Amino acid sequence: MIMINRYQHARFLLSSPDSAHAPADSGLEVAFAGRSNAGKSSALNVITGQKALARTSKTPGRTRQINFFTVDDQRRMVDLPGYGYAKVGRNIKNQWQRHIAGYLETRQCLQGVILMMDIRHPLKEFDRQLLGWCHAAGLPVHILLTKADKLKRGPAQAALLQVQKFLTEHVSGASVQLFSALNRTGADEARAVLDNWLGYAAE
Repeated sequence: MIMINRYQHARFLLSSPDSAHAPADSGLEVAFAGRSNAGKSSALNVITGQKALARTSKTPGRTRQINFFTVDDQRRMVDLPGYGYAKVGRNIKNQWQRHIAGYLETRQCLQGVILMMDIRHPLKEFDRQLLGWCHAAGLPVHILLTKADKLKRGPAQAALLQVQKFLTEHVSGASVQLFSALNRTGADEARAVLDNWLGYAAE
């Protein structure tokens, strides 16, 4: 069965320093979040089937504002600032964290969060913090264990089971999968989650 990629025509809408300057809080949104080196931009590009929708960089931490992309008139994808980048000053880090938390806690049209974690380094402090924010806000979370191509099958499955166990014990309403932007492993599965949250599955 060939899946329709509804996201290949997604387009950049605007960048906002915080939720106060975001587009009108209407329609449906899904946010993409993750540490600065988790491969968030690459994942967004693979999921949408576009080469440069989100900017990729060899320098982590380049996404410093909340970037909104339109899928259609009623649906958007949102690229949140990469968090946890060591070379950014503490004041900037704290500011980013406040803006991310504020967006997650106040955005009524937000349907869920796609959280990227490097499969070799899952569940870092900031990952757990973001999971806590989402849990408190009642937001479903779907985790992409990115760069799955960096591990052999056995260790990759072990990492997947480790995160599944953590979610079962600590975070309700969360799911997880393997993902690789390099070989596109898990792209269809991730799009299926987006389809569900953005209401395409019901059409």
